[in-house]
Amino acid sequence: MDIYPLFLSLVVIVLRETILFKKFFNTEDKRRLFSNFVSLSILQGANYILPLITLPYLVRVLGPEKFGLIAFAQAFIQYFNILTDYGFNLSATREISIHRENKEKISEIFSSVIIIKFGLLILSLTIMTIIVFSFERFRQDWLIYYLTFGMVIGQALFPVWFFQGMERMKYITFLNITAKVIFTISIFIFVHKVSDYIYVPILNSLGYLVAGLIGIFIVLNDFNIKIHFLSFKTLKEVLINGFHFFISRVSVSIYTSTNIFVLGIFTDNKTVGYYSMAEKLYMAIQSIYYPLTNALYPYISHNKNIELFKKIFYIVVFFNIIATIILFIFIEDIMMLFFGKDIYLSVNIFKILLISLLAVVPSILVGYPFLAALGYGSLANYSVVFASILHLVFISVLALFELINVYNIALLVVFTETIVLMIRFYGIYKNKLWGNYKI
Repeated sequence: MDIYPLFLSLVVIVLRETILFKKFFNTEDKRRLFSNFVSLSILQGANYILPLITLPYLVRVLGPEKFGLIAFAQAFIQYFNILTDYGFNLSATREISIHRENKEKISEIFSSVIIIKFGLLILSLTIMTIIVFSFERFRQDWLIYYLTFGMVIGQALFPVWFFQGMERMKYITFLNITAKVIFTISIFIFVHKVSDYIYVPILNSLGYLVAGLIGIFIVLNDFNIKIHFLSFKTLKEVLINGFHFFISRVSVSIYTSTNIFVLGIFTDNKTVGYYSMAEKLYMAIQSIYYPLTNALYPYISHNKNIELFKKIFYIVVFFNIIATIILFIFIEDIMMLFFGKDIYLSVNIFKILLISLLAVVPSILVGYPFLAALGYGSLANYSVVFASILHLVFISVLALFELINVYNIALLVVFTETIVLMIRFYGIYKNKLWGNYKI
């Protein structure tokens, strides 16, 4: 199949849609969408780009082994982040977006989410304690896991779902960045030698805690939201409504956090360190697109503007292809400049992961900003659940035949992300959502 005509067609579509895009700001809703996109971009940049500033420094100072230990602890803790999130970043965002004019209903949603998150935090801490002191692999570095757990508390407090649903992300962007900047500067102040690795989870957790507390303060004061106790029946309904989003998040973790976790179990901290370097860069590139999807999700849920989404989709996919090609060519020189010369393993891993961006970006665009917003959230969730099951099966096969290594894990990521994209595109085609959707 000749790819040139397809690529040329995509270029033509992008040029056409870019010209038409000048009409984007013709309504207040669209101007607010753009404002939220900018705020989310800045916020996401603080969450991913600022840590990337410290990444080369930490790799050089701590070395791959201690850096790998910290990465392994964060991968382990990520499971509890998923548990406490419980999909509220999607389910609660949608509910607040729908009821944003009803102050009483918003207070009820906010209260229910906070109460449930508090309960899930206690459950998470209990489970982590049992695991840490039951296995020597965890017990020997128990302090690292407890210090890293502060990230779970901070992320549980941080009400991103509320601000996304209200489409008012600008309220917390500046303060969130301030917290992240303090963390970034603190790394250079307190971490100077290998033995200072203990400060990294402390400072990281403090950054999340400060951002979370500030977010709660803004909600309670600027939006006059009141937290009140709710009946068990109401809390149960909220849990049930968010369950399929939770399953989706758990499934995603199988081919994200689980990769580092599995490598940590079957290899060593040094290998984990090399893989983590590549994965952090890969995830940082993915994060560039999250502000757009997070801004689009409540907007599409509220307005059902499919034509606008299609224009954005064509433009973003086109530039993603160009950026991926450029990165693939120059990434070796870039990584060696920042991390040193002895990172060929990380470079090779990153090049494999980079290929999956061609599937990841269109996949996340048609997932929750599109399918879920139109009422097909179960389809978006199913794609992730099915792909993650395959991912887990293949990891089990690799473990059975003693084939767990960084290259096979990276290739498995490419395979899994491609499966997710294929299922979502098939669902769009089957339900005629792209060209024949009717409100």
